[in-house]
Amino acid sequence: MDLINKALEFETRKMRFPTTSDRIMAAREAKSLILSLNEVYKKNKDDKIMDIMKRLTVIKQRIEKRLKGKPLTA
Repeated sequence: MDLINKALEFETRKMRFPTTSDRIMAAREAKSLILSLNEVYKKNKDDKIMDIMKRLTVIKQRIEKRLKGKPLTA
């Protein structure tokens, strides 16, 4: 499963994105991996795939939170 290997490699990659465009690209990559794994999960119903998707979702949410930034106070 090349897709699972890509997901595991993305998960273990160092999550340091110095620029906004790097963060955007990482969030998009995570989203595409999650959606691709979801298609495989629909056919196989393998719990390992679900666990990988959950971990990738947490990483994606952290990246997106960093993209939004701190709220401005009045």
